[in-house]
Amino acid sequence: MMTRYDVAGVQGMFEPDSGDLVLANKLGITDPSDMDEAELVLLQKLYESVLQEHLPTGRLTVHHLRTWHRRWLGNVYAWAGQWRYVNMSKGGFPFAPAAQLARLMAAFDQEQLSRYTPCSGYDGKQLTEAIAVTHVEFILMHPFREGNGRISRLLADVMAVQAGHGPLDYSSWEINKKDYVSAIQLGLGGNYEPMKHWVARALEAD
Repeated sequence: MMTRYDVAGVQGMFEPDSGDLVLANKLGITDPSDMDEAELVLLQKLYESVLQEHLPTGRLTVHHLRTWHRRWLGNVYAWAGQWRYVNMSKGGFPFAPAAQLARLMAAFDQEQLSRYTPCSGYDGKQLTEAIAVTHVEFILMHPFREGNGRISRLLADVMAVQAGHGPLDYSSWEINKKDYVSAIQLGLGGNYEPMKHWVARALEAD
């Protein structure tokens, strides 16, 4: 359901007869629960492909992120794999301006992804920092129109598996959603310590 976001622009178009609850899509889906189910099934297939069959062993790039997004949602949304071109906010908190995303994601590639990946050989402390920093920066930018949280978790899981760890257990993030969101927002000023706490919890729970 898209009511959680305040969106302006063309990517804000909804499927007719969906009550403005489902984004315009290639499948003509109008029911939010049907869309949730479709996205979940497709995400499970993407996870199997990326984590079990084609795990990237080298440095991760924004090209990986766009490819994953397109493979996941390409049969559902026309804009899958593209940076969003509408401004978005959630709960009054604005994400990065759409006009700056190309520049910001190029910087993310060169600064965070280049610095922190690949994660092979990382110990627990190094892995925690790598995932916390990249997760915060990615979520603050929110580069896609939909699916940012799930792509960010896939990125974290790929990094963890590169380090010889299993995928993260995100249940503590869901249970403590308010504190998790606060940790993301504190990262706006470069304070990643709160997010490190939640990443460590998710790694320990695995």
